[in-house]
Parts: sequence; structure tokens; C-alpha cells
Amino acid sequence: MSANAVLQPVARPHGALGLAPMEGVIDGLTRALLCEQGGLDWIVTEFVRVTNTIYPPRVFHRICPELAQGCQTVGTTPVHLQLLGSDPAMMTANAVQAARLGARSIDINFGCPAKLVNRHDGGASLLRRPEHMERLIDDMQRALRPFEIPVTAKIRLGFDNKQLALACALATERGGASRLTVHARTKAEGYRRPAHWEWVRRIRDRISIPVVVNGDIQTLEDYWRATTLSGCQDAMIGRGLLADPALARRIKHWQHTGTRLPPTTWAEKAGVLLNYASRVDGALPDKVTLSLLKQWLNMMRLGSHDGEQWFQALKRERTLDEFTARLADSA
Repeated sequence: MSANAVLQPVARPHGALGLAPMEGVIDGLTRALLCEQGGLDWIVTEFVRVTNTIYPPRVFHRICPELAQGCQTVGTTPVHLQLLGSDPAMMTANAVQAARLGARSIDINFGCPAKLVNRHDGGASLLRRPEHMERLIDDMQRALRPFEIPVTAKIRLGFDNKQLALACALATERGGASRLTVHARTKAEGYRRPAHWEWVRRIRDRISIPVVVNGDIQTLEDYWRATTLSGCQDAMIGRGLLADPALARRIKHWQHTGTRLPPTTWAEKAGVLLNYASRVDGALPDKVTLSLLKQWLNMMRLGSHDGEQWFQALKRERTLDEFTARLADSA
């Protein structure tokens, strides 16, 4: 099929695209680089893990350096700060602290599947207690009313199964969330394919707040299927944008024209990695930068022969200089 061929069927959603948070993967610089590729309408940070402390400003600025620039990144794209925790009082107190620092929206993470987080009653573990989710959101949005910023939430379809999926979604609405993002898998399913986009429609059809579909959107075709099956206008993408940094731009081009942009070349993908290395510029130890680049390169293997080839060729490089030199040669 040619690059300009129309993706059939031609009925196209025209919703917004968000960048999903990925703990330990998508930091402030990565967010900026992905936003520079075009197509993103909003971004959510990695989570601030709330326990029994009201964090000082430096913690929020470390997780969300965009606070220093009006909580926005490249091209005035809004950045929403995410909190993860289970204590309503401490979550609310930290949300108020973030609001005082300039946060423009607070997102609550009810979806993280990490075992350590779940053992400490955070993330997806709360999907077993919809009533607690409702109380947490309600307390937070009441406290944030003077700041006039919204509270949003992200969930999965359940913890071990999908029996409470709708109950959890209804709880977020009753609590006062202004938008709900649904990762279309349970905690037990982790990131195994397929994502159950059709289950998101069951939620969208029962609640009145906007619902965003998330999970397994790695190509333009995935985006069309996800929005069609879920009935959602808006979508959130994580790993798919790391695999193809131009994916959001490609989707927006199709939304507006009905035609495809040419596939993202390996040279373009390698250029994003090299840009990352250049802009870190000693801010991190070389060993850490090298690890982050390999982590991102590993994501670029998704659906890419070139990505797989270069991951295998570069994964054993021991120094940042050697890695970037070979990467530059590959481009």
C-alpha cells in the first residue's frame, strides 16, 4: 500500500492524543523530545509516590520539571502531574502542595501493576475497593476547588479479573473525576496482548465523563481499532510512542487528511536517541544515560526489523561514546 493510501474505512476519529506516564522510562527530557515530534495534546508525568509525607517542592520539580515553565512542555502542551497512593488525607495534602507549585491538573494512578506498589496498597491494588477510590477522589477534588484545577484518574479493567471494572469507573465519576483513562487490561494481565478495547466501551457507555482508551496502540491501525471498539474519541499512548516517536504525528495527519505519512525511518528514530544523548550532556552519569538509551532502543524493537537489528548490535556496548558513535553510523 502506498504512503498516501487512505486507511479504510475512511470514517476517522478526531480526538485528542495523550502521552502515557511510564515509571522509570519517560522523564522530562523524553516527554519534550516526544512532544517535539508533533501530534500530542497532553502529557502525564511519572507518578509521585505518596506515603506518609507532604513532599517539599524539590520532589515535585524533580518528577515534573515542567512546573518551572507553567506546567507545559514544547509548544505549550499541558503536562498533568500524577500521584499514586492510598491515604486520602496524604494524597489530598500532596495534591494541594502540587497545586500551590503550579500544577494545572492532578491525575490519580489506580493502574500501576508493579508488585512493590501493589503490596503497599497503591496503584491497581485499589481496584479491589471502588468505595475507597471514590472517597479519595472526592476528598481531593474538594480540596482543589479553590485552585480551579481538575482531578482525573487512570484505571485498569480490574485487579485479578474484570468483575469490578464498571464499579471502579462509576466510583471515579461519583468521586468527581473530570476524565477517566482506562488501560484495557487487568493488573493480572500486565502488558500481555491483546488489550480489551471492547471492554472500555462498556465503561464509556455507562458514565458521563470523558473516557480515554489506552493500551496496545502501537500503529495507526491499532489506533483506529482502539477508538472504534471502545467508542472513545481520545486515546493515550505509551510504548507505541517510544517504539515510533512520530506515531502521534502520523495519527494526526491521518485524522485531518485520511492519508498516511511515510513510515518513520530508522534514521529518524536513531536521531531521536542521539538527540536525547546530546541534551543530557553530562546531567546524568554516562552509565545511567547509556542504560536509558538501551532501554529506549529496546522499546524500538516493537514491530521493527531495523530496531531489532540495531538493538542486538548495540545492547552489549559498554560506554556511552561507543554506543552513540555506532548509533550515529546506523543513521
